[in-house]
Amino acid sequence: MMSRPIRVGFVVHVMQVAGAEVLVRETVRHLAGAIAPTIFCLDAIGRIGEELSQKGVEVVCFYRRPGRDWRVSQRLAAAIQHRDLEVLHAHQYTPFFYSALAKPLCGFRPRIILTEHGRHYPDQVSPVRRAVNRLALDRLADVVTACCHFSAEGLAKLDGFARRRIEIIENGIEVNRYSPPVDMAASRADVGLDPDRRYIIHVARQHPVKDQATLLRAFAASAPDLPRTDLLMVGDGPLRTELENLAIELRIAERVKFLGIRDDIPDLMRAADVFALTSLSEAASLTLLEAMASGLPVVVTDVGGNPEIVRHEREGLLVPRGDVGSCATALRRLMVDRELAKQLGAAGRNRILQRYQLTRTVNQYYQLYRRLAGRG
Repeated sequence: MMSRPIRVGFVVHVMQVAGAEVLVRETVRHLAGAIAPTIFCLDAIGRIGEELSQKGVEVVCFYRRPGRDWRVSQRLAAAIQHRDLEVLHAHQYTPFFYSALAKPLCGFRPRIILTEHGRHYPDQVSPVRRAVNRLALDRLADVVTACCHFSAEGLAKLDGFARRRIEIIENGIEVNRYSPPVDMAASRADVGLDPDRRYIIHVARQHPVKDQATLLRAFAASAPDLPRTDLLMVGDGPLRTELENLAIELRIAERVKFLGIRDDIPDLMRAADVFALTSLSEAASLTLLEAMASGLPVVVTDVGGNPEIVRHEREGLLVPRGDVGSCATALRRLMVDRELAKQLGAAGRNRILQRYQLTRTVNQYYQLYRRLAGRG
């Protein structure tokens, strides 16, 4: 760690419980003393932002107006100059857009990193945006990174950024927080679950892109063959009521537990038998990495960055997006074939240990900060 911390600003939409924002929180935590962070939120502070603010991290919110709020770039530029920031790390395209517009207002300081995480679904970019990116905004980014090859290809093919300069820095998690259970019955009892039942777990925002409706329908189709199995739905979002009503309509409400947002995800993972994620689009899901680190066999849709993490029949089972029958078959297979489930779970944990450690991810970003700040 250096005696003079690197002054780094992070620009996000809102510091909510989501992949990019969790990465910002962990970067700030792991690099304490090495960087002097300021977090800029475009829209709202959010739960994670409130937590960090209470711990002494400076969090600034611009409360962006609907549409293009040109004042944001002006206010961001003033905040950058006041703090004499050396590096500005924008997570996702819109935070980068406002960061790039602020850069000329600051005399082309600080150096800017754009990091791309997930992509919209359906992924459509207007010709005007693509042209602006290619001719102007790409040049205002000193470094462009993506959390997986899928996101990098989206930046290049759809958004118009130069592919040759996009670096891949894969997501990582704190693996030592996650582990297979030593005593499954005790693990279930610890989180208030019936030790005599088995569980499929899903952890995600209840949002259209996550397509939880397909998971509920697949569970309903497989439930008659899995009489002592329940589905745990962890998370919250705009579709919660709709999904609860769908569970009633499918006559599985008594076997689906909507647990809301939880702070004991590692414990819930240890209490489950299979992890399922039926997203329409996905980049590098942190909850998928967490499930694999917990030794869970996984059923995930063959979309986005999922097949970069999960190799079919090696660490889990890949199914087509929106395919209820294939998903039901995969869930049934892993719940019935315990030996296969054990093999895939062990292979998945080993893959996380080898490739998706948070310390590796944070160190790669730190080396970028040092390079851009002229520290090494």
